[in-house]
Amino acid sequence: MSILGFNHIHINCMNEFTIIAGIFGFILGLGLAWIIARDRLAAVTQLLEDRAAQLDELKSRLKQHEDADYRARIAQLETLLESERRSISEKIALLEQAEKNMTASFENLANRIIEEKSKKFTEQNRLNIGEVLNPLREQLGDFKKKIEDVYDKESKDRLSLHHEITSLKSLNEQMSREAINLTKALKGDSKTRGNWGEVILERVLEDSGLKNGREYETQGSFRDEGGKLFYPDVVVHLPDNKDVVIDSKVSLNAYERYCSMEDEDERILALSEHIASIRNHVSGLQGKNYAELVRVNSLDMVLMFVPIEPALMLAFEHDENLYQDAFRKGILLVSPSTLTMNLHIIHNMWRYEYQNRNAQQIAKSAGDMYEKFVGFVEALEDVGDKLDKAQSAYQTAHNRLTEGKGNLVKRAEDMRKLGLETSKKLPDELVNNMLEEKIIPVLDKDDK
Repeated sequence: MSILGFNHIHINCMNEFTIIAGIFGFILGLGLAWIIARDRLAAVTQLLEDRAAQLDELKSRLKQHEDADYRARIAQLETLLESERRSISEKIALLEQAEKNMTASFENLANRIIEEKSKKFTEQNRLNIGEVLNPLREQLGDFKKKIEDVYDKESKDRLSLHHEITSLKSLNEQMSREAINLTKALKGDSKTRGNWGEVILERVLEDSGLKNGREYETQGSFRDEGGKLFYPDVVVHLPDNKDVVIDSKVSLNAYERYCSMEDEDERILALSEHIASIRNHVSGLQGKNYAELVRVNSLDMVLMFVPIEPALMLAFEHDENLYQDAFRKGILLVSPSTLTMNLHIIHNMWRYEYQNRNAQQIAKSAGDMYEKFVGFVEALEDVGDKLDKAQSAYQTAHNRLTEGKGNLVKRAEDMRKLGLETSKKLPDELVNNMLEEKIIPVLDKDDK
């Protein structure tokens, strides 16, 4: 409705502007005509001036020669000049009057048309504009209300955000205090450091996709062939009944001193102690000989997990032989990132293993289903044979019941007709079929 109103207003405006443009075009044409007439008048004026010059020249000659012909010619030219002056003056007056009249007429006409059209436009389009603007006014009101609602909501959200930021600040301060306390605890108690490393290891295992109790075990107890008890942190199972032992080792004190010291000599000393600590852990794991554990088909390699990745990278950077020396002892040094990569590889191995097992189970189920289907087809064929035999037996019994001179239906009906008292009656369809079978041969005999 709003679009139609705008289109109508646009069409009215175009018609009025077209009329006004025509009027002004006509006035412009009149002006051009006046300019042309003015130019012609200028030409005539120039001609008069030329004639006057000629007259002056003739007068001069007349004075010089006193010639009668010149005087006559001068008198003639003066008469002609005066006549032309009067004619031109009259024409100029007529043109000026015509210009004034036409200008006044067209001004009055243009003003009257503009006034009428403006009045008509105002009256005719007031309703159309109202029809267009009223929905817009309503929409603006709705928009204003929505803005106010959004502003109120944003004010509440800002207040809530302020509370959240305050809570987050408090939580951050609490976490900072807890981090400081944790650092102090880890530096002071080796048992606490070990528990913290096991927590980090457990998180890495949970993120790997492996399931605890299925693809890996934590804090299990195992004995070697001599009966000695061992508690590896994690035993990860592999397909084909293989296992990988993971033990977490934390080397923190020397590393923390290396990071906090400013004196270069002290930093070098702390770095040496840090590398020595990692090597001591490697030697300790080698001495446990996890490959000899009963119920653990361990590979020849044990994963030593260092939860502080920068600490391990720092040791690798300043001791190029550390990794190879540990590897030769059957110890593979891993950080959270490298352990995650290895665990994802193991997870994919298990996924393929489960897919193979599922494929084998599907193949076995398909074979069993095929055998069941063959048995069903054989049983269905047997049912068909038995149904055919039952149909044949039924037809024989039915014939004996309804066909022949001494069939049972006829005898029963004859006995009923002789006065046999019964509470039930044979179906009419059965009796009628018996009678039809009896009549048809008689009719055939008569036809012959």
